[in-house]
Amino acid sequence: MRTASRSDRIPRCGKIIDENETAGSSFSGHWAEHYRNSPRENDPLIQKTLRNGKARSEELLMILLFTPLILLVLYNDGHSKTRSSPSLRSSTTSVWDSNKYIRPGQIFYDNQGEPINAHGGGFLRYNNTYYWYGEIKQGKTYLPSSNADWGGTRVDFVGISCYASTNLVNWRRCNTYVVLPAVNHDPSHDLHWTKVGERPKVLYNTKTDMFVMWLHIDTMDYQLARCGVATSSSPEGQFIYRGSFRPSYQRSLDGYTGSRTSPTKDEQMSRDLTVFVDEDSKAYLFTSSENNSAMHIYELTEDYLSTTGTYKRIFVGDYVEAPTIFKRHGFYHFIGSGCTAWYPNAALSAVSASIWGPWILTGNPCRGEEANITFRSQSTFVIPVSNGLGDFYVFAADRWNMYNLSDSRYVWLPISFNRTGGLETIEIWWQDLWSPERQIT
Repeated sequence: MRTASRSDRIPRCGKIIDENETAGSSFSGHWAEHYRNSPRENDPLIQKTLRNGKARSEELLMILLFTPLILLVLYNDGHSKTRSSPSLRSSTTSVWDSNKYIRPGQIFYDNQGEPINAHGGGFLRYNNTYYWYGEIKQGKTYLPSSNADWGGTRVDFVGISCYASTNLVNWRRCNTYVVLPAVNHDPSHDLHWTKVGERPKVLYNTKTDMFVMWLHIDTMDYQLARCGVATSSSPEGQFIYRGSFRPSYQRSLDGYTGSRTSPTKDEQMSRDLTVFVDEDSKAYLFTSSENNSAMHIYELTEDYLSTTGTYKRIFVGDYVEAPTIFKRHGFYHFIGSGCTAWYPNAALSAVSASIWGPWILTGNPCRGEEANITFRSQSTFVIPVSNGLGDFYVFAADRWNMYNLSDSRYVWLPISFNRTGGLETIEIWWQDLWSPERQIT
């Protein structure tokens, strides 16, 4: 995005040959003058050396004259490719430069030259491979009448995709590309094309040796507000859908006993969500609830298929969605967004020494142009990465196109860390170009 023209940065050759001199007069000319009246002037060896010097000077002149033109052509060719629309792409066109660099906000391509289609994504590292699960956005974008008052455009549900990479740069479609497909024949099914399946997140359970997917399941008008769960014996699927539910609670850590939007203990709303496994293998669900006015944290059962009933409310009254959670140096970090439908807003970050809190709000972590709208994107996940230089963390976000959801883009940026008053806080700086291979925390 906003990649400024860099034509002014193309190296230009300095003045090597004087304007009154001819090609070959610079070095070989002065050398010849030294010998002009010398008895050795007609020496064949000297004459051969003079001719060679002149020829080399002429070659140098040609190189100096044409190098800027060649560089300009190469730059414009590569620049136009990275900014081209999907319809103009080629198999060699990629958001990656030399298979090393990430351009946030540009189109991300897989190894077949196709745009990666994995929105609202979640990431899992397993056996030194990163797996990227996301919503497939394809087909016509339209606005259902039930969502007209808040601009909730949509595409029909197609399913959840899966890509794999060993370096976060080169991605291949998994053998089972649609690891959780839509159900077309049963309108009552959670995965029917008229329904909503969003923000898939996958955990690996070491005890059961199963991969467990959590995702937000909803009706077109977003009133169902449930968690969906699916399982697979392989990270590449297929996943078997187990059903959906609203999380229940038996033990509230803050004494909460219900709300007007959740009248019973078995009906806690669940919309945008993420899941997290701690170092002790305990897993947790973070989900927007109470009509998005509060974030709920739930402890998951040992098999990661449900909640235990222990939970806590955080960010009450702050209207936070798009939750992400990660841990570093003993601190839990949270990044989310406000609730403005497809429109971007300022990110929200928080930090805590315990998964249950207290969570201390630390404001918008984004820095740089358009930081106040999270670089026109919305959080979806934080990817822990190790590149041989150490561990670092990647903020992964979606740049939604509400009028053409299939053309939504991805914004990935490295996270930096600061110590503030005994707490570790985060910053996310905009970069036009960066390399996971060279990133140091």
